[in-house]
Amino acid sequence: MKLILKIIKWIGKILAGLIILILISGLCFRVFSSNPIPPGKLVDVNGTKLHIRAEGQKNDLPTLILESGAGGDTDVFHWITIGLKKNMRVVRYDREGKWFSESSNDSITPEFYAHQLHQLLEKSGEKPPYILAGHSMGGPYNRIFRDLYPNEVKGMVFLDSSHPEQIDRLAQTDSPKKQDVQKYMSILADMGILGLVDQLFGSLLNVNNDLPKDCQTRYRALYLNSGKILRRMVKEYNFVDKILLQAVGQVSDLDSLPVLVFTAAEEYSGFQKEKYKRQGIDPDKELQLWFELQKELKELSKNGKQFFIDANHGSIITKKENAEIINKEILLMAESIN
Repeated sequence: MKLILKIIKWIGKILAGLIILILISGLCFRVFSSNPIPPGKLVDVNGTKLHIRAEGQKNDLPTLILESGAGGDTDVFHWITIGLKKNMRVVRYDREGKWFSESSNDSITPEFYAHQLHQLLEKSGEKPPYILAGHSMGGPYNRIFRDLYPNEVKGMVFLDSSHPEQIDRLAQTDSPKKQDVQKYMSILADMGILGLVDQLFGSLLNVNNDLPKDCQTRYRALYLNSGKILRRMVKEYNFVDKILLQAVGQVSDLDSLPVLVFTAAEEYSGFQKEKYKRQGIDPDKELQLWFELQKELKELSKNGKQFFIDANHGSIITKKENAEIINKEILLMAESIN
């Protein structure tokens, strides 16, 4: 019996030592890891520094404003920006608290982000007219901006954009569970453990191989070495229903405003299909429902066009050949407006 107690005691000491070693190693990793440099400028908007990247010469064409989804950064629009900046002004930015932008202490409302973006553009010297292009949740944010500043927006582009009624009409059942995981992951990131594990063993984070190496490096460093990104994602997920409700409540008709809708037509992966089946959901029916929601976005305007691209929700903008299809249509829209 004494021998068993001694063994248990030694095992406990070993485990405690390993935990302490991991904690110290993680903290050292945080302290000595260099933070990535923002690729754009930090502009002060009412005491909050926001990250903005403005490229391309200003000319007679409208300025394109790129709005990312809930988990997106400015780098996801790399190929869209590269393809269009030689012909028109292209602006991309991080919403407050995201990636390189500071968190705001202001009270957050659905209209808050539109007003803050408007102030950011003014302080950066950008002027309308604008074409708003939003990926995923960026679409509803853009619809609110257009409602508040209708005279400044001359066209809208929905990039596999979220639909205001998607929560009610689609089987989105795992969001709370996903948020819990992200909360725990944010703690590990703050402790440096996520970054350390990724550095030692690799492949902890799936980076987007369709983007250049410098984009991948920034994403990895920001995501793994601090819990800020994960906490901001949780905050935004908790806010999604208010954004969607505002988008449908105030903007149900875009009249004859030029609208482009790009829909990812790639089928769900085998993993996603199996996940849906375990939840009693028909993945094929789910995909068709998504196509219907996308069609409804096109029908917001009498001047709407829809394009299906052989891509998934992310690669529709991050893959170069997909961005080239999108860029061609955006440029045609911009030229037709003038």
